[in-house]
Amino acid sequence: MEDDIMFTAVADQGGNCGPYDEDTTLIFNKVITNIGDGYDNTSEHVSGLTLMKNSEVITKTFEDSENGPDFTDNAGNSAFVKLERGNVVFVRLPARCQVHASDNTTTFSGFLVSRA
Repeated sequence: MEDDIMFTAVADQGGNCGPYDEDTTLIFNKVITNIGDGYDNTSEHVSGLTLMKNSEVITKTFEDSENGPDFTDNAGNSAFVKLERGNVVFVRLPARCQVHASDNTTTFSGFLVSRA
């Protein structure tokens, strides 16, 4: 059990986060589970969204409304990424986008499958 790494954290900022003028790393400040201390909520890293590995885009999730935001769309995505010691994984909020960061709606989870 000492090698287990599992975490879930929530972006809990009391309402919408964004929009910002430039891409911004989303902070998941409310930690639900952090077995093995694999998540650091004091860092902008490790924590429409873009999952990044170092500087590489892994997945994107977004809502596109031609008439502006309608506040009813939801999106989700997941990815399994092979990581090596020193890799950094984080979620980026693209410029001019926003995400609802309240009521446990925007989460970030991860777990270790095996150690190399």
